[in-house]
Amino acid sequence: MTETRLLTDHQEIRDWAAARSGIPAIRDAEELIGSDEPVISIQFGQHAYEDDDHQGADRPDDFGKPRLVEWDEWFALFDQEGLGLVVAEDVPGQRDEFHEIIRR
Repeated sequence: MTETRLLTDHQEIRDWAAARSGIPAIRDAEELIGSDEPVISIQFGQHAYEDDDHQGADRPDDFGKPRLVEWDEWFALFDQEGLGLVVAEDVPGQRDEFHEIIRR
């Protein structure tokens, strides 16, 4: 089993994400079914920029895709909701993208 650690410090989270080319994102509540709250995430690599969900000409290009945001906006929700970021312990020579956003 992989060892994990909980990150709550903003700079530590930014550094962890930057080392993996992670970008903060928010999926707004109006795009979610059964939720009144926006959901934060960290997007990695080309998945943050490419939309391969072409499900009809009448769908907006960004439908269902997280909105890339600045860290300040992301951390506002992170702190407001009392969240933490669980990540795998760093292993020399590896950049594991495993993460999970949880309530503290």
